[in-house]
Amino acid sequence: MGVYSTSSVSDGTEVRSPFGSDPNQTDYVVFDRVQKSYDGTSLVVKDLNLSISKGEFLTMLGPSGSGKTTCLMMLAGFETATNGQILLAGRDINSVAPHRRGIGMVFQSYALFPHMTVAENLSFPLEVRGIAKPLRETQVRHALDMVKMGPFGDRRPAQLSGGQQQRIALARALVFDPALVLMDEPLGALDKHLREHMQLEIKSLHERIGITVVYVTHDQGEALTMSDRIAVFNDGKVQQLAPPSEIYERPSNSFVAQFIGANNCLPGSIEEVQDGHAVVRLATGERITAVMVGVCKKGEATSVSIRPERVEFKPELMAHEALALDAEVITTVYMGDTLHCRLRAAGSDNFIMKMRNTLGQIKLNPGDRIKIGWHPDDARALDPV
Repeated sequence: MGVYSTSSVSDGTEVRSPFGSDPNQTDYVVFDRVQKSYDGTSLVVKDLNLSISKGEFLTMLGPSGSGKTTCLMMLAGFETATNGQILLAGRDINSVAPHRRGIGMVFQSYALFPHMTVAENLSFPLEVRGIAKPLRETQVRHALDMVKMGPFGDRRPAQLSGGQQQRIALARALVFDPALVLMDEPLGALDKHLREHMQLEIKSLHERIGITVVYVTHDQGEALTMSDRIAVFNDGKVQQLAPPSEIYERPSNSFVAQFIGANNCLPGSIEEVQDGHAVVRLATGERITAVMVGVCKKGEATSVSIRPERVEFKPELMAHEALALDAEVITTVYMGDTLHCRLRAAGSDNFIMKMRNTLGQIKLNPGDRIKIGWHPDDARALDPV
């Protein structure tokens, strides 16, 4: 947990200024060519260049071992960068102790003191900073109200549910009014319904108070729901940095396409390039058109990406430029609001089509032969899988 330099004036109010703070700083957090190695040979983080704006909610998303948590720990000061600089409000903080960085932390494990009441847990970080008791009590009440836990100040953590404990952990990170809060898989221990509720709570809180948040998760749905931007990590590098809609709708490579949401990938080779689109000959002989991503050249191998919800099995109702492929239904799974059909198509036995569960929806049975299609702009020619 971070700290603010504090001083009191004669009327009892406290003057706080975060370490190196500049309210006009656009790039509030900057990773400049940052590397991290634990053994002196292999790099866990490789030449990271990343800027985070003041007031932004940025999520570091990726699989285990991708480098996202290491980046968060370097920003917090619990790990030291092997090379490069980490700047906070324009100042290099590589040599600044964690407790002097002005950063709040929220962990998956909550890390609440079990022998203290909720109010005492929140008051403790203020007390060690030498803040007077009347002001501590005011700030604790304010922090509890922010997370809608005002009536729970006298309870102990063991008397709270998991969601309530997470709210208290969040309040403790906010109680000293930091300009930056880091969250490391904070909702991982909650059940699905509560996790989704807390996602919206945290997003709403961020929008209300305008604090800068760096959030780490491997849950793609969580990242899409909460973030202003997402940095997708893999193999120690950022594969794509963009708003959630762009990450999902326009993945920059095959890793991002497959990691973010369900995705169909069809291997093939590029036959033609024209007007930002590539004509691809699939391995099974069909020719389809897809949006080019990066530099595509004739004869190069590619992987065509199509989201399951963009696949339609009534191509006659689509625009005239839509294509049609033969497919066979293998199975249909009822998901409540949607139906997921696994098809045999274009050489794949795991081609997925999602359909809305609506009145009058045509029922598909195993063995049915259908035509499927999609708009060319919904397919993307990416690097080979």
